[in-house]
Amino acid sequence: MIPMVDLGKQFAEIREEIFEMMSRILESSQYILGPKVREFETKMAEYSGVSRAIGVASGTDALHLSVEALGIGEGDEVLTTPFTFFATAEAIIYTGARPVFVDIELDTFSMDCDKMEEKITPRTKAVLPVHLFGHPSDMERIAGIAKKHNLSVIEDCAQAVGAEVNGGKVGSFGDAGCFSFYPSKNLGAYGDGGMITLNDQGLADSIKALRNHGSKGSYMHDSVGFNSRLDELQAGILLVKLRKLDEYNRKRRRNASLYRSLLCDVVRCPSERKGAYHVYNQYTIMARNRDAIQKTLKENSISSVVYYPRPLHLQKALSFLGHREGDFPCAEQAAREVLSLPMYPELEEASIEAVADTIKKVAQC
Repeated sequence: MIPMVDLGKQFAEIREEIFEMMSRILESSQYILGPKVREFETKMAEYSGVSRAIGVASGTDALHLSVEALGIGEGDEVLTTPFTFFATAEAIIYTGARPVFVDIELDTFSMDCDKMEEKITPRTKAVLPVHLFGHPSDMERIAGIAKKHNLSVIEDCAQAVGAEVNGGKVGSFGDAGCFSFYPSKNLGAYGDGGMITLNDQGLADSIKALRNHGSKGSYMHDSVGFNSRLDELQAGILLVKLRKLDEYNRKRRRNASLYRSLLCDVVRCPSERKGAYHVYNQYTIMARNRDAIQKTLKENSISSVVYYPRPLHLQKALSFLGHREGDFPCAEQAAREVLSLPMYPELEEASIEAVADTIKKVAQC
């Protein structure tokens, strides 16, 4: 069996460090917004190249609190992609704002910058690009368009911690960068967790209050907020893993390079825009006979997952937006053809070769 991800192998390598960290936290009796949360916030800010980072309960909360803190709400619009995890749109809708979709580039699965400006209206308040599967969006161009139209920028970095654009880390280009530490992510906790990276002190203060019931301390509440605090134990675990993140990402890139060398002639492999540093949270191919490939992989005890089988504009929950099939053809093609293959730092070369050999039996570009 070749799994999509094997968290057990990673844990085996860092077992003693994890247990030592957890023991120290348990003995400290500080479990909520304690010193490890503050240390991890500092380390993540430094790693991301920003001045501040705020730990929250999940990547979804990171997005939601960022949109909320920027004052976006009822009647406002936020540009985003229709090909992403549902939480991206949810976070916008939670505030009463409306997601406005921009189709993607098939080469990178990122928002197509050429189609952005035609979607901007007087109601548009922000753009929320997604660094899908670990490939960064074209943040320099997106930031330029946003500045021209006086829009806020919220980066969905949930799948892309460590990714770069011309040497700058994702999460440093917008007003807020939103990270998820779901266990399967490149930097994964042993439960839920999230973080917001930013440079603006006022915005940071607002988000800190929102994550803690609208309170800035001493049981005084200036606004109605939420309960969204990064757990102290998870922060400790993430501190251990953060020290190894660059190594993990290098190994993912090594694995991606081998996949590409073996599969580039038989399926559409993920590409990497010039100046981009892809960190391959997923290795996602495209093929016309995707379903046949997935069936064959399963028959050979090889895991694979379709991320995502239905784009957001065709989800029943978002039918109120009024979209129909054909509105975003690239996102729809991606949903028909994408397939994510096993990808994790400890994945062995022989396993990658076995995956590729199996795909070659049935693949059609």
